[in-house]
Amino acid sequence: MGEDFYYVGVDVGTGSARAALVTREGQIKTTTEEPLSIWRPKPEHYVQSSTEIWQRCCTAVKRVTRGVQKNQVLGIGFDATCSLVVLDQNFQPVSVTEEGDSQQNVVMWMDHRAAEQAARITNTNHRVLSRVGGVMSQEMQPPKLLWLKENLKDSCWDKAAHFFDLPDFLSWKATGSLTRSLCTLVCKWTYCPPEGWDDSFWISVGLEDLLENNFSKIGSVAAPPGSPLGGGLTAEAASDLGLNPGTAVGASLIDAHAGGLGVIGANVSGFNLPCEHQPITSRMAMICGTSTCHLAVSGRALFVPGVWGPYLSAMVPGLWLNEGGQSATGSLVRTCPLLQANIYTHLNTHLDSMARSGSAADLLGSSLHVWPDFHGNRSPLADPSLKGMVVGLSLRHTLDDLALLYLATIQALALGTLHILEAMRETGHDISTVFMCGGLSKNRLFVQVQANATGMPVVLPDQMEAVLVGAAVLGACASRGYGTIQVSSPPAARTGGTGTVRTLMKLIYEVDSSHANPDIPAFIRFNCDDYGLQLMKTSHSTSQTIRILKSPIFTL
Repeated sequence: MGEDFYYVGVDVGTGSARAALVTREGQIKTTTEEPLSIWRPKPEHYVQSSTEIWQRCCTAVKRVTRGVQKNQVLGIGFDATCSLVVLDQNFQPVSVTEEGDSQQNVVMWMDHRAAEQAARITNTNHRVLSRVGGVMSQEMQPPKLLWLKENLKDSCWDKAAHFFDLPDFLSWKATGSLTRSLCTLVCKWTYCPPEGWDDSFWISVGLEDLLENNFSKIGSVAAPPGSPLGGGLTAEAASDLGLNPGTAVGASLIDAHAGGLGVIGANVSGFNLPCEHQPITSRMAMICGTSTCHLAVSGRALFVPGVWGPYLSAMVPGLWLNEGGQSATGSLVRTCPLLQANIYTHLNTHLDSMARSGSAADLLGSSLHVWPDFHGNRSPLADPSLKGMVVGLSLRHTLDDLALLYLATIQALALGTLHILEAMRETGHDISTVFMCGGLSKNRLFVQVQANATGMPVVLPDQMEAVLVGAAVLGACASRGYGTIQVSSPPAARTGGTGTVRTLMKLIYEVDSSHANPDIPAFIRFNCDDYGLQLMKTSHSTSQTIRILKSPIFTL
């Protein structure tokens, strides 16, 4: 029998660093997880430590590779949240807080301190904004950079020599290469291949100093995900990780995009799905973690208002990526209610028992409604100022009430997916099947309600840790184990199951936008009756009426 060979995938999420040892066939042999610290020095400020993140990654990799020889590991790939890492000219951490703790040098993806800067950038109407849905999100890097310059100029901005997206920080730490991934630069920094950086954008927003030395502070060279970096692992990084120097390292991915890579190319032969024998442009990947990303690729550039992209080669080389999303999904479900994870299995079972014989649990939510934008709306409304609300609460505090609030939250998130899907379809996407991974994909009710709301089958990979598989694919590509990501992706994830094609919940969902008097203050009005919920939100710029009608549930 020949010697077995492996790849390592490292995934840095919001609250933990994970690693997996993956076979050449895409099967996970072992996984482990290490917790990460999160500091919140002020409201809307969320920070981490790049030093701690790297240490946790090293611990995780050593643990999953225990029991195999170093020469059996052919490559390693990293993915991470799109957080901002700041280092000085000696590659030492620079604080991103007013308190000045140098170890707190990472502005997290969910840090919303730069809302005012994001709005100012949007108001420039610069041409690069057409590739982010027309609105600059405060979760992207330009507004965060501008905030640092305007608020921490002496203590941070003037000392900073390197700004990394967290995935690129990890690949630099592993290889010493300053080459950035096209995934991070294109999706979060306004880089546009093949032209590259648009000088006029950075000048127009007041960040002209980043043009120095051919944009050396934010990246002069970019490479597609999975491209081999430097000479592989440096001696120092190899010692930290417990691997051989020179082990191949692939250009990184944002964590959601690694999940998309791990599922969107799944082999679905024999399942009689609408996407079978169709290109992967007929598929949408949903990566459901603390937030949810909705990823769809196309052969040509499609501009979707309120949806990020189109991004060329950001996930799959040669294809354009559009990225919708919801800023709070896993975090919203966890805090509504704030209970341990295993309570959800109990709540799912309890909802089944509450439903009448032969009826579906969906109908139970007809008088309780959640507006889920507690952390703003990422897409397609692209309004970070939106807040969440619950309509239909009573004074009761029984298990039934808890279960109904949980159900209403899941239904609201599913309607958000439908809203994003409709926006994508209106501009040319032809999506017929949803491919899902991430923590919420392990929740039976969440998956089912997504299928019900969209009217589409939902496909789950047999390897539930698709994000880790996607990260390992990067190492496989870099080791030349595969020629390109397109070749390596299909065997890395196979169909494990689908959401039922039965439509149990028919939704009529209408969105009407018109201009409002800018002098009228923002307010929310709502009315709930037997036919559903009507919401009206009037902001300083637009008036949006959303009517949600729930018809009787039926089964085909």
